[in-house]
Amino acid sequence: MQDAKEEVRARLSIEDVVGEYVELKRAGRNFKGLSPFSDEKTPSFVVSPEKQIWHDFSSGRGGDVFSFIMEVEGYDFRAALEKLAQKAGVELSQYSGKHSGQLAKKKQRLIEANELAAVYFQQCLIKNKHAQNYVFKTRSLNKDIVHNFKIGYAPDSNNALVSILEKRGFSPQEIKAAGLTNRYGGDLFRGRMMVSLMDNNGSVIGFTGRILSENDVKAPKYLNTPATIIYDKSRHIFGLHLAKESIRKNDNAVLVEGNLDVITSHQAGVKNVVATAGTALTEYQLKSLVRLSTNVRLAFDGDKAGVSATERAIPIAQRVGADLFVVELGDKAKDPDELIKLDVKLWEKAIESSTPAIEWIIKHYEKSEDNSSATGKRIITSKSLELLKNIKDSVEVEHYLKYLANKTESSLDAIRSKFQSGNTDNIKHVYRQTNVNLEKSAPRFDGYQDDLLAVLLVTPTSRNLLDGIDIDMIVREDRQILARFLRKSDISLTPLPLELQNIDTYVKIVELKAETRYASWQEADRKLEAARLLRRIIVEQKKEQKMHLLEKLKDAELMNDEVSAKKLRIQLHNLIKETTDG
Repeated sequence: MQDAKEEVRARLSIEDVVGEYVELKRAGRNFKGLSPFSDEKTPSFVVSPEKQIWHDFSSGRGGDVFSFIMEVEGYDFRAALEKLAQKAGVELSQYSGKHSGQLAKKKQRLIEANELAAVYFQQCLIKNKHAQNYVFKTRSLNKDIVHNFKIGYAPDSNNALVSILEKRGFSPQEIKAAGLTNRYGGDLFRGRMMVSLMDNNGSVIGFTGRILSENDVKAPKYLNTPATIIYDKSRHIFGLHLAKESIRKNDNAVLVEGNLDVITSHQAGVKNVVATAGTALTEYQLKSLVRLSTNVRLAFDGDKAGVSATERAIPIAQRVGADLFVVELGDKAKDPDELIKLDVKLWEKAIESSTPAIEWIIKHYEKSEDNSSATGKRIITSKSLELLKNIKDSVEVEHYLKYLANKTESSLDAIRSKFQSGNTDNIKHVYRQTNVNLEKSAPRFDGYQDDLLAVLLVTPTSRNLLDGIDIDMIVREDRQILARFLRKSDISLTPLPLELQNIDTYVKIVELKAETRYASWQEADRKLEAARLLRRIIVEQKKEQKMHLLEKLKDAELMNDEVSAKKLRIQLHNLIKETTDG
């Protein structure tokens, strides 16, 4: 069921699932709420959309979306999977019995076909002067960017790629399923510059092919891979695997219309830029960006299609917690690619000076209507207030009501009255009451271990505290693997090392604890905390040893086993002496 689990996880956002049980509020990159597992008054329950995990600091519980449903509903894993699969629209039957693993193998097979196609297209680019002139001179791309985005050239041949793939063992059915053939079974892409479409891991799942000559009116300028089981344009974000780090660092994602706009921007050093297939931004895509940053800036064309796309994006942004802005290019260029080639600083300035989406839309309404007439004001306010229905925050609504009143030279009372009379009261989310048994518990021994690993994670200079320590004695289970890793003070967790991949959920929980609890502390304070926690763990561990020895001594005395009893008394004496000396 691992394939089903991953498919469900990919389709659901943990904040949406948890949000049905816990009232969550945005807290930086995370969400916070009151724990459903303990009777607390100060929120200590944290959900990380970026890591797709939750952690309850009050009870020490945490995990992924499946473990949350198991905890909150009292389900076993199978029941939790069935519940979430139904919510995600995943049919579990295709993953069960003889079908188990087949879908994952088929997907991997299609990815391998596309990866091989990408290599072939790159080789063809090296051999074709005309294609090289277009890529390197006309498009002004450099070798590094061509390599990073796996750009190549599809020769103008009927079945050159198909022949290559068949020689490598791929059947015609597999090549078709990979989206690489036309209806006649020949090559889909011919005589085009090829841009690889890659998933979040950098695996090739499809292509965009562009004609080399603007005079070729017979063929469409762009040709994309059709929908396959590995490529869904409504879920794909072009360039995201290369933009993730920059989006986090800049705390904003810039969304453009064209793949080549992304490529040109990355080449110019502005790497927090991604694209969707056209302007039809979907909820899934916006959620993917929000996990990295809540600030999303749209650099769509200012034409009717661009305005409509922005209007459609506003309610989606409200649902997923995104702050939406619009990047205006001005009159100097028709798209980011053209603006960057003029001067990359103009592009950077345009991004920096982006306008809140609703404000930008209202300004557009003003330009398209006569704001000096009663009819024009009615149309402007009607369209604008329709947008405001989607806003959940009352302060933000009030801001735009005042803004609209000022722009239309109307009284705030009149604007507010029109807004309220249109049945636009904000619908508050109804959070389910859970049947979780509330329990108040002191921090567990395990909790001290997690705290120690978290503080060591963000304080490499304290990791030498583990030198000479018996890891197996102070930490348990998955913690031992992470503790041994942290002894290597010069090694990072990004990307996640192979030795930690089997405990990735636990590692994410420790990272979340490190970010939310210790990241803002001074290094000196973190060092003191690490030493204090290690001492506390050793004390707790010795207490457990003492209790264990006392139990064994009791059993030995009951069995009149004086030899064993004598040995146990010596061990107890030594342990008590160590504790006293410590």
